[in-house]
Amino acid sequence: MLIGFIVNPIAGMGGRVGLKGTDNVFEEAINRGAKPISKEKAQVSINLVVEEFSESLNDVTWLTCAGRMGEDILIHAGVKKSSINIVYKPSSQNLGDTSTIDTISACKLFVDAGVSLIVFCGGDGTARDIVSVIKESIPILGIPSGVKMHSGVFAVTNRAAGEMIGRFIKGELSTGESEIMDLDEDLYRKGSWKVKLYDTAQGIIEPSYIQVGKASFAQIDDNEIKDDLADHIKEEMEKHSDYLFLFGSGGTIDYIARKIGVKNTILGVDAIYHFDTIASDVNEEGLLKLLIQYKKVKVLLSPIGAQGFIFGRGNLQFSPAVIRKIGIENIIVVSTLSKLKATPVIRVDTGDQTLDEEFVRYEMILVVIGYRTSRVVKINSA
Repeated sequence: MLIGFIVNPIAGMGGRVGLKGTDNVFEEAINRGAKPISKEKAQVSINLVVEEFSESLNDVTWLTCAGRMGEDILIHAGVKKSSINIVYKPSSQNLGDTSTIDTISACKLFVDAGVSLIVFCGGDGTARDIVSVIKESIPILGIPSGVKMHSGVFAVTNRAAGEMIGRFIKGELSTGESEIMDLDEDLYRKGSWKVKLYDTAQGIIEPSYIQVGKASFAQIDDNEIKDDLADHIKEEMEKHSDYLFLFGSGGTIDYIARKIGVKNTILGVDAIYHFDTIASDVNEEGLLKLLIQYKKVKVLLSPIGAQGFIFGRGNLQFSPAVIRKIGIENIIVVSTLSKLKATPVIRVDTGDQTLDEEFVRYEMILVVIGYRTSRVVKINSA
């Protein structure tokens, strides 16, 4: 079996520094102190394949790109050099020098070689580049690393991706049509969320491990419930008047903020103290500074519709360091009933396996669904 493997070295770098993506803003991300994260995420996936599916790898050859675009991860995971075929060398190994052209060029070579699967590490932009070449001719699987991951070809976590690669090699998983979605990053940075269907692709079908496309839920029917949620949160803020409240992103949180008269960034993280917005669209560095100044903090989040993530999708500002300082016990999750009906499990993908496991040990999390009304929902990291 031939497997194509490609890594976008800069995917997800813009998240923790509040840029909501890295497309076209790599230099700004670097200036804000952004660090690469895709290599680490890809490493977890490939390590798991090598450790848990070693007996199935004897007849597998990995076609990949030189250096940080794939080769380094495979070698570090312990894949035999004889099983690695470098089919593409980018013109430069400097971070930020690789581009869409490199991804497209490598995928053309994967197609020519007749690979059975293309595994990539990146976000929706990387998925679009790949599908522009292969269409629906070859199944693809995404190791989640981008800021924007709305498409249905991504595993829910990097460990889940490793499991799926191994099970695909063993012939245990089938393929099917998946949507390739993408978000206009320029509009996203201006506070507008415009996700559109770009194309369809062949993905691996495994409901436990693959994320569904982001779903939008009717807001008009839910407004009465959101009013109740707003009343509940207002009461919480009055009860804990000495706490700093961090409002996450999304339509539900935005509705609550507007209802209680708080200025809010719909697609960012805002800091609220005594019902005043003291910081808007805060990045990871800004959050860490606030957590030094304010010792008592609560964070308000709402799960991504139909995916169930409260961390790891669109809010990378909440890094493991930030979450640990806040404390799991200070996380408030709110949801309308219609959204919760399509979100049977709350998921976390913090980028730190130990922290994810801390969440999972709780087994359940309380989700506020109305005024002084909560529902117990299972929490998982995959």
